[in-house]
Amino acid sequence: MKARPEFRDRPAVEVAVLDALVDRNEDGMTVFELRSHAEVSIHDLEDALESLKADGLIEVEESGSKTVIKADQRVVPETTLEGDDHSFLEELRERLPF
Repeated sequence: MKARPEFRDRPAVEVAVLDALVDRNEDGMTVFELRSHAEVSIHDLEDALESLKADGLIEVEESGSKTVIKADQRVVPETTLEGDDHSFLEELRERLPF
């Protein structure tokens, strides 16, 4: 699942982070999980997380001995919140450059 369209005009690394977090909306992700899912360097990831946090697009929670990062609910598409899947046409529309 991908972040809402209105949040996709950010730098590519930030969009990759948001997309990864939206995919794991309920559980969130650690920095290490994010790094492997977004496939970015740790330096780029730090910069992206800093920017996303400053803009209020992510939430950081302490869970025992680990830190978990989640996408803010306004970033998550309605279909994910309701449990519906993207239709084939919606997915195709997002991937093709029009």
